[in-house]
Amino acid sequence: MLDSCKLKSACNLPVIYNKKINTTGTSNADVPLSDPGMYQLDITLKRGQSLAARDRGGTSDPYVKFKIGRKEVFRSKIIHKNLNPVWEEKACILVGHLREPLYIKVFDYDFGLQDDFMGSAFLDLTQLELNRPTDVTLTLKDPHYPDHDLGIILLSVVLTPKEGEHRDVTMLMRKSWKRSSKFQTQSLRLSDVHRKSHLWRGIVSITLIEGRDLKAMDSNGLSDPYVKFRLGHQKYKSKIMPKTLNPQWREQFDFHLYEERGGIIDITAWDKDAGKRDDFIGRCQVDLSALSREQTHKLELQLEEGEGHLVLLVTLTASATVSISDLSINSPEDQKEREEILKRYSPLRIFHNLKDVGFLQVKVIRAEGLMAADVTGKSDPFCVVELNNDRLLTHTVYKNLNPEWNKVFTFNIKDIHSVLEVTVYDEDRDRSADFLGKVAIPLLSIQNGEQKAYVLKNKQLTGPTKGVIYLEIDVIFNAVKASLRTLIPKEQKYIEEENRLSKQLLLRNFIRMKRCVMVLVNAAYYVNSCFDWDSPPRSLAAFVVVEDMLEDEEEEDDKDDKDSEKKGFINKIYAIQEVCISVQNILDEVASFGERIKNTFNWTVPFLSWLAIVALCAFTVILYFIPLRYIVLVWGINKFTKKLRSPYAIDNNELLDFLSRVPSDVQVVQYQELKPDPSHSPCKRKKNNLG
Repeated sequence: MLDSCKLKSACNLPVIYNKKINTTGTSNADVPLSDPGMYQLDITLKRGQSLAARDRGGTSDPYVKFKIGRKEVFRSKIIHKNLNPVWEEKACILVGHLREPLYIKVFDYDFGLQDDFMGSAFLDLTQLELNRPTDVTLTLKDPHYPDHDLGIILLSVVLTPKEGEHRDVTMLMRKSWKRSSKFQTQSLRLSDVHRKSHLWRGIVSITLIEGRDLKAMDSNGLSDPYVKFRLGHQKYKSKIMPKTLNPQWREQFDFHLYEERGGIIDITAWDKDAGKRDDFIGRCQVDLSALSREQTHKLELQLEEGEGHLVLLVTLTASATVSISDLSINSPEDQKEREEILKRYSPLRIFHNLKDVGFLQVKVIRAEGLMAADVTGKSDPFCVVELNNDRLLTHTVYKNLNPEWNKVFTFNIKDIHSVLEVTVYDEDRDRSADFLGKVAIPLLSIQNGEQKAYVLKNKQLTGPTKGVIYLEIDVIFNAVKASLRTLIPKEQKYIEEENRLSKQLLLRNFIRMKRCVMVLVNAAYYVNSCFDWDSPPRSLAAFVVVEDMLEDEEEEDDKDDKDSEKKGFINKIYAIQEVCISVQNILDEVASFGERIKNTFNWTVPFLSWLAIVALCAFTVILYFIPLRYIVLVWGINKFTKKLRSPYAIDNNELLDFLSRVPSDVQVVQYQELKPDPSHSPCKRKKNNLG
């Protein structure tokens, strides 16, 4: 179930409500309209019945929006090809007053086009009884066609007064994958009993192995399948496997488990179509509450509403050491805890839990001189701390351009080459959060225990923006574990925005590609000599190869021309855009590959350069004592028997995994620390305070 709470922290908000209200279920229609009290509206969107068909096939892909005062406060997931959808999603909304009704609007999702309106209704909040669950049936209408029958929406609502006490609210935020690209927040209170509290109860490790006998969605009798996973707010999208009904993905990723009893993972399979909406192949679910902990489960899931199976490996493990606490003066307990951490990652414990590479502690102290995002000349800043797919938030400091958070965040490090991202946002109750600034800090560049003022950068991390943030960071890790981790696939961020076509980005990637090509000038001269007929046999061979390539391209062009006549104008535009994006991404990948090789030898990251030297020295010593043919034999046996020894192992190339940790030139600029103004020095600040 989706627990999308559009909650703005209730801190510092005095709440007054009519004291004559009977909390045993009296209607609040008599509440004065000027009542400034806060109310919490808990809504369960149950299902829809007999909704309007908006697609050619006589179905729709409905989703629901909730609006109060023209502001969107909730959006449901999309139920594909269903006129009687079942959502069972929960929304938790803070309502400032009851004069504004809740508007419910239903739309049909259309990929790449404007979504079709399917009807609307409204709920008068003044007619609800306080503290009593109420089932509501709403008839959908279209104002332009009031006589049309558009179906009904079933809800369950509870309206409760909100007490106005101060609360320390820590918020967990995600970036939505929806097209609106809005930020939604989920409140999460710190424990009042424990000084530190775990924010998630466990980790769900998922390996997508393969698909079997999937439904053919294309005219050639094949599909281009990919899979989407969803657990609460968390989402993951697999790579696309072209032209196959039995795809082999071999992808691994993790979800955070917040509920003690588990949860439901929603899985949908899709066929990728260029220039038009992707085709739905089928769906299935995994009930985590039925799986035992600390054990790997192989699941073969039958796709509903379609054909075929998906094969997964699912493992539930205990929570990693991730916590939030208040910043306090060093105590003996803290010193003792640090000694235990140092012992845990000592060189003597190399083979103990290889996935646990190290420990990160981030103290978010304060920020100064932030940008004013509100019309009052102030901001309501809060801070997001991200390490790969782990995200934690501070509380919000209202109406302040120099906020003090004084929070301590701890993370487990799975990859020492990860980058810590700290972003400052302005909280807005009715809209998505406004960006104020961001810094990206590679873990290997951190100086332990030093409080530093970091200049905030823009979204692209290419230049400064207004304000600085004060952080104190400690990194403790085992160097041997970190080195071994470098040779396995890098963890992918599964909520990154998809690349969009950008003329500036395309030009930049082309220039980067051009620089890499210039390194291969000697090879280009060699190719050019083939056309100068310095060596007739070689030139003749080159001529034959090029002629064959040109003939193939002409045949493909003829086929494309015939196919394009059948496509509409809009499909052509989307197809061209996707090709341009693909070219843009390919240029970026090729240029980054060349830059990473260069930066390895440039000692951009000393740890990686030393690791390469140690590996080459070790290989040289091995070659001195062991003949090369035996090494190649052992390597070949290992590669060919890998699938027999571990059938579901994820394929990887150690050299490419190593290079993926080396930053490209673009990343070097993004991670470069800007020099703050001398007036922002922590030492100078202390002197000024003493003065």
